Amino acid sequence: MQFASLLNNLSAHHRLSLLLLSFVIMDHLNISDFLEPVSLAGLSFDEGYKEGQIGNTIAVFDEDFPDLDEVQIVIVGCGEQRGSGLIHGQSEAPNIIRRHFYELYFWHTDIRMADVGNIKTGSLFTDSYAALKTVVQDLIQDGKTVIILGGSHDLTLSQYNAYADAKKLIEATCVDALIDLNLESSFRHENFLMEMLTGEPNFIRHYNHLAFQSYYVHPRMLETLDKLRFDCFRVGSVKESIDEMEPVIRNSHLFSFDMTAMASAFAPANTFSPNGLYGEEACVLFRYAGMSPNINTVGIYGYDAQHDKDDLTAKQISQMIWYLLDGRSRGKKEAALDERDSFTEYNTMFVEVETTFIQSKKTGRWWMQLPDKKFIACSYKDYLLASSNEIPERWLRAQERG
Repeated sequence: MQFASLLNNLSAHHRLSLLLLSFVIMDHLNISDFLEPVSLAGLSFDEGYKEGQIGNTIAVFDEDFPDLDEVQIVIVGCGEQRGSGLIHGQSEAPNIIRRHFYELYFWHTDIRMADVGNIKTGSLFTDSYAALKTVVQDLIQDGKTVIILGGSHDLTLSQYNAYADAKKLIEATCVDALIDLNLESSFRHENFLMEMLTGEPNFIRHYNHLAFQSYYVHPRMLETLDKLRFDCFRVGSVKESIDEMEPVIRNSHLFSFDMTAMASAFAPANTFSPNGLYGEEACVLFRYAGMSPNINTVGIYGYDAQHDKDDLTAKQISQMIWYLLDGRSRGKKEAALDERDSFTEYNTMFVEVETTFIQSKKTGRWWMQLPDKKFIACSYKDYLLASSNEIPERWLRAQERG
């Protein structure tokens, strides 16, 4: 009772700070203590939702915190954007995205979803980081896949730290027009990758960067990432061979998407560049993320609602999330790799190396075997190269990383 009285006498910002400290000390607070509910009536303008719409199906933290026992995918909002230099710390972006996502029709009845509301804003943006990390970590440890509605791109640090605190080694994929390693910038969203990729101890086994725009990236930055055996793909490469991005994403655990990766015509709130991914291409990447058996956190960041036109960017994001569900529904039908009757096996040799490729009879996806007998995700192109006695670059890079 004394603890509850103390909380009531504090401001909301300081209350979150004390809750974070208490979570560490007592380890028995519920994650709902870090979250604010969502008003379904407010999102629907008191009109409610039709039968079949997501808003009529999803379990939402409106008045009562939802039962998550049977839930597979959980949405959490975090509008924190002070890491991008904006003084007003909390964006309405998550709720605007929800408004349009809830209006979409729910096709994937094999998936149970919940929305646990928004992270409470801390007195410092680092408090918001810590609260988001705590919530995400709790959810993924409970076997959930978490969709984070940001907020600025530096919130990816909280997404990563949910794994790091559990000492889990992961592969991470970011989709962004920029590579956020600008050490000259004082804004966290422009340099957070330095901490994520080089902090000690480090739990990034491999990092992929998709859809960077070369004219915004210093060549030496690419050279550095290449020396670390990280893989970076120009936006042109992604657009020309988007199917080659599927194995890249499939191997990942963390997926982070910055809206600067979108061409401004397809995401009007993104005033950063006229070039970038088209709307359909972004949806394809999210479908790949949904199909991955490894990805269990997906962050969507950098949506500036103040610059949106007719909520078109929010609608684009809501459709990207829909395709994530579509991918997850399809991916659930995939057989385990040891169920060999569900795969077609191809034995081949390249440069005196014997290896095996397998292709799923259910989804058509490919895997190739490394010398240590482990299988990694690959593409049909890799198989064709190996069959022509050429070393697939994906195989070579995996060997270099050990």
